[in-house]
Amino acid sequence: MPTLPWTAPNTPPRATDVHVFASRFETRTLWGALRFLLRTPGVWRRVGRAPGAYGASLRARPLRRTFWTLSAWESPRALRDFARSDGHGPAAGGLAPQMKDAKFVAWTASGDSLPVDWEEALRRLE
Repeated sequence: MPTLPWTAPNTPPRATDVHVFASRFETRTLWGALRFLLRTPGVWRRVGRAPGAYGASLRARPLRRTFWTLSAWESPRALRDFARSDGHGPAAGGLAPQMKDAKFVAWTASGDSLPVDWEEALRRLE
């Protein structure tokens, strides 16, 4: 699966800082990677309608059992609300037993710099 392009459901006001969040997930098995992929479209649609979402992208290497997410939000609270929502929470919770490793990083960036550069996100996740 190739990288899903940056989707920007909302535009931040000019000269506004945004909350950027990146994650890396590794599943225990190929079955876990398949389950991750099967849940991706539903979560992807919901992030496109999430209040406070300024953009998101996904990289998937299912044969390596590794996935990365990259998103920008109005605030840490907007991200937290989405993560706990019906659109994300049950999907993530259902995948928890399939996960071997997960890493998360967040930082502040200028809304004028969106979309966020994948290389920057990967560097921060190292």
